[in-house]
Amino acid sequence: MAESAETLAHPQAGKAISITPKRKVSETKSSTINFTSRNPPWTYLKLQLIPQPDAPALQPLDELSARTYISSALSQFLGLTGTAIPIDILKIEPKGDTTSSGTSHKYDSAWIRVPRDDGAAVVAAISSWIGGSGSASGAALRICAKGNYLGALVAGSGQDLFVP
Repeated sequence: MAESAETLAHPQAGKAISITPKRKVSETKSSTINFTSRNPPWTYLKLQLIPQPDAPALQPLDELSARTYISSALSQFLGLTGTAIPIDILKIEPKGDTTSSGTSHKYDSAWIRVPRDDGAAVVAAISSWIGGSGSASGAALRICAKGNYLGALVAGSGQDLFVP
């Protein structure tokens, strides 16, 4: 067929209809993929364990003591509802540990992850908590960083977060 358009006869009206072939969209070879995450499921927090000035020396922070401190703060602030908030402890950084950027920590710190919807309650509970009463050791947790994306919180490339 030499023509670029076909002509068909409409059976009921007897009219001729011309149909032109559709042009194909040229495919571009792009290696860039754009992705937008509007509602991330997690909130990430970096916490520091700060001893009280008149308290005896604290033991080094480990996963169990970090979980105990955070659960105590949530229980004191929100009661039983607070203890039901799931918390993932991602990393514990001991005092004096140096990062890949060469900075040394003055206090023990912990990286945690909580559901985004509970992030504000966890921040309020932790920032208002001072642990220990009576003869128990006094400590407080300071929130150093908070965000919905872990990569945005970590200084540099983030490679030092999961280094053993």
